[in-house]
Amino acid sequence: MRKIHVIGIGAGDPEQLTLQAVRALRSTDVFFVLDKGEVKSDLTQLRRDVLNTHIPDGSYRVVEARDPERDRGAGGSAYSPAVGDWRSARADIYERLIAEELGEEESGAFLVWGDPALYDSTLGILEEILERGSVSFEYDVVPGISSVSALVARHRTGLNRVARPVQITTGRRLAEGFPEGVDDVVVMLDAHQAFRAYADQDIDIYWGAYIGTPDEILASGPIAEAAPRIERLRAEARERKGWIMDTYLLRRRPKQQ
Repeated sequence: MRKIHVIGIGAGDPEQLTLQAVRALRSTDVFFVLDKGEVKSDLTQLRRDVLNTHIPDGSYRVVEARDPERDRGAGGSAYSPAVGDWRSARADIYERLIAEELGEEESGAFLVWGDPALYDSTLGILEEILERGSVSFEYDVVPGISSVSALVARHRTGLNRVARPVQITTGRRLAEGFPEGVDDVVVMLDAHQAFRAYADQDIDIYWGAYIGTPDEILASGPIAEAAPRIERLRAEARERKGWIMDTYLLRRRPKQQ
């Protein structure tokens, strides 16, 4: 029976891998990597850096395939179907790689940024492949340090406050309104800087881009003061690298009694 490891590799720093993740890396015969093109080639290199750090003897194979394009212009009711089509296209690729590149008694691995359980499609894609029934395998999941955990660690703060909840959401959802009953909100996947809509409110922001990598950028402060600085840093970084991955925490200040 083929074995697949879904390994959370953290936000980018090879030193942030858990001992469980390192053990899984060293038991893997084939690593599957999706190439996102020349603009994001450093994402592939970061994965190779992880492997070179923890498996220096190179006793493994790396198999690359081109990541399918996703319709990022789809919005409204078309958003979920577009994501579904993209995930199914990825499932086609994963299915072929597992069937053609992984021997019956070998183990393969997908290296997932952050944690595989937080805003990542790999687990759902593997389940879709198993439901198709054309290739069989077992898989396990190794948790990783998410960009959320790395963000608050770098800012030396916590996710929540005493007896208060914290919510993790997306930029798309934040644009629809600040979540009710929550004062601490972590936002991921925000391509349009939805935090700008709250610049007139008594909220602090803790922002980070390329967290855990040599390109890491951090900024924080009252959102009215920090928002323009974050917009500038974000635009400069995107122009320099061609892409950006960022995460932030919005923290509403307690009302004065």
